Amino acid sequence: MDPTEDPAPPPRTLRDTLTLARDVLRSMRRAFAMLWATDATLTATLAVMTVAAGLLPAGLAYLAQRIVDGIVRAAASQLAADRAVVYRYVAMEFGLVLLALGARRGFMVVESLLRARFGQHVSERILEKALSLGLEDFEDAATLDRLNRAKKGASYRPIDMVQGMFSLAQELLTLAAYGGLMVSISGWMQLLIVLAAVPEFVVQTQFSRDSFRLFHWRSPETRRQNYYEAVLTQANHAKEVRLFEVGPLLLERYKRSFSQFWREDRDMTVRHGAWGTLLGVASNAAFYAAYVWVALQTMMGAVTLGGLGLFVAVFKDAQNTVSSSLHTVGDTYEDHLYLTALFEFLDHVPIAAASGDATHGPDPADGIRFEGVSFSYPGAERPVLRDVTLHLPPGHKLALVGENGAGKTTLIKLLTRLYRPTGGRITLDGLDLNAWGEDALRRRIGVIFQDFVQYQFIVGENIGVGDVRAFDDEARWREAAGRGMADTFIDTLPKQYQTQLGKWFDDGHELSLGQWQKVALARAFMRRDADILVLDEPTASMDAAAEAQIFERFRALTDDRIAVVISHRFSTVRMADTIAVLADGAIVEQGTHNELIARGGRYADLFFLQARGYR
Repeated sequence: MDPTEDPAPPPRTLRDTLTLARDVLRSMRRAFAMLWATDATLTATLAVMTVAAGLLPAGLAYLAQRIVDGIVRAAASQLAADRAVVYRYVAMEFGLVLLALGARRGFMVVESLLRARFGQHVSERILEKALSLGLEDFEDAATLDRLNRAKKGASYRPIDMVQGMFSLAQELLTLAAYGGLMVSISGWMQLLIVLAAVPEFVVQTQFSRDSFRLFHWRSPETRRQNYYEAVLTQANHAKEVRLFEVGPLLLERYKRSFSQFWREDRDMTVRHGAWGTLLGVASNAAFYAAYVWVALQTMMGAVTLGGLGLFVAVFKDAQNTVSSSLHTVGDTYEDHLYLTALFEFLDHVPIAAASGDATHGPDPADGIRFEGVSFSYPGAERPVLRDVTLHLPPGHKLALVGENGAGKTTLIKLLTRLYRPTGGRITLDGLDLNAWGEDALRRRIGVIFQDFVQYQFIVGENIGVGDVRAFDDEARWREAAGRGMADTFIDTLPKQYQTQLGKWFDDGHELSLGQWQKVALARAFMRRDADILVLDEPTASMDAAAEAQIFERFRALTDDRIAVVISHRFSTVRMADTIAVLADGAIVEQGTHNELIARGGRYADLFFLQARGYR
């Protein structure tokens, strides 16, 4: 949905109103299903307490009338039997008061427990959905806006809607019971109660729609404000923010966003408050007009003193209940608007096509093939990759060389199926990459990107994420660390593999970039089943000697595996069986180091240019 569109157009016809009612009921049904799935016992208990809470007020009002009329009768007759009736009604009222107190407290306890569990359940659903999205979804602004809107209020909006449904049921039961009592005084008062509350309901509904409309339109700007906050508060930005003195600039932008939000919220809240006050005056005027009429009827003898007491107890309470019911409907409508954002995200179909379920290909000896592969980002004028054709048989070592932006990392993302080709195809063991099952494909590939994640975990877990099946296996950590040449410095850490990394938690230890890269390299070696290893600038923060040592070891350890390496250091890439030179998204040269040097083309120019820098 375009943020500039009206996300909640008001109903203009009866058909629009019925459609809106159907949509709200659908949201209620889906929210209730989620609540039932969270905890069926607590949900059923809440429903039972709702029914009890709906009927008890009318019962108390009825007994209050009987007590007043009984007192008047006993005072006139002075009979013990009439006094006994009054005592019995008082005892019954006391019992109902205790029952109402227990129901009210029980409702609060159950609702609090259910709210906590339900908030966690909805958050888990959002996180599960986020895990199902592809990389292209996280690079799509519209999808990020959906995620941001879904998270906003996700912990309470669904249960608020279900609770509103219970509250509405309770209030309708109370009104039905009150209606039966009010008939004894005057039937037209019920109509007066409803009519006095309708204008406030209309204003409440309009306020809910306006509030959601602002929320929807703000999604991109809210995400931008959250980004400013993250840059100003996260440790990985702290150095540049302070050295470049960019903090005050970002803080000013953050304040400017809030100021805009504040003006919009202030104007809307003031309008709502003014209308609410005006309509509250009208509602109270209706009550006192009816009060005068009933008092006159009582003075004329048409209504008993108990009837007057019933009116005082019931009319105002009924009026408040009607107003509360309409507010509940308005709140339910608002919850529905926000839940549409949640359900829109949960129902979002990932941009990438669904994968297959194959676990092996027909020709394991064929390795990997890129056949005329092209890739373009949605809406981009120029493709990132154009007609790339490569063949990597088992055990082959490929180096990708080219300037920044040539398409090297994009090629890796296509190989790991983080992206899907927009032209041509990629095969593994003779089978189209799209036909492979997600788990089977992931197990075949070990990859370390240049921007690998520095987890705020202990050292061993930072390595263990390379294979979650052995996440806690210390023997595997040590084996992988040895292969990645990280074991030497890990043994010097305070708690070795149990050392907490990062500064988010107590006793955190920070590593140098070179050490982090060795941890990341060890992470790639965690995958014993991986016969394809991909290293995207894995040693960019190491000196040339350390890099050469690592790549010599890497080649020895991957003798029977396909390896794809991206590096800007030609002393490293010359070890590859094939070097592919990319420029403007196309392969302009490929061959061995000696072949490309002899050819005297782009690779040779880049190689000698770098070599001169070391003289």
